[in-house]
Amino acid sequence: MLIRRLIQLHLGLCLFGFALALMVRATLGLDPWNVFQQGLTGLTGLTLGQTSILIGAVVMLTWIPLRQKPGYGTLANIVVIGLMVDASLAVLPVFEGMGLRAAMMVCGVVLNAVACAAYIGAGMGAGPRDGLMTGLNQRLGWSIRVSRLSIEATVLAAGWLLGGSVGVGTVVYALAVGPLVQFFLPVFTLTPSLKVSPVPSSS
Repeated sequence: MLIRRLIQLHLGLCLFGFALALMVRATLGLDPWNVFQQGLTGLTGLTLGQTSILIGAVVMLTWIPLRQKPGYGTLANIVVIGLMVDASLAVLPVFEGMGLRAAMMVCGVVLNAVACAAYIGAGMGAGPRDGLMTGLNQRLGWSIRVSRLSIEATVLAAGWLLGGSVGVGTVVYALAVGPLVQFFLPVFTLTPSLKVSPVPSSS
């Protein structure tokens, strides 16, 4: 069972990075965290994947006062997604034509949800951004909805000010990813007792 969980975890994380790259190449808007991370690339000169790894590590440090405990999946989330984003962007072309761009954006959102369900269903630790959300819920008494909305509104606004890509894809992601993850999660859950937030953030 452990081997299966590890394989599912890593496949899910790789798919997440590929899905993000599809949304980047579609140029129709990203999820809030990646709007922020894309905006930071212009300031730091780092790639999107490198920025994702850096922000993931920084966010995980916020777990300390919130008394959250990372698992293997938390560390893998930080590293694997970042590496896969850069690898995918290196081979994917920029999509031309609104029809193709829209199709790739929708594919990115759906694959993102499948990827989330796969790595969450493996039950090997929350992603750093999800852990921040649940930590605020547990330590400060904020609801999951309020925690998620507060965090993602903040990073979205900061990312937009930094020049990150906000567009219809951002709205589609916000509306669709939660229900899609809920739909796919039973297929991938390997730990029956696993309790998961119904609406994950972007890794």
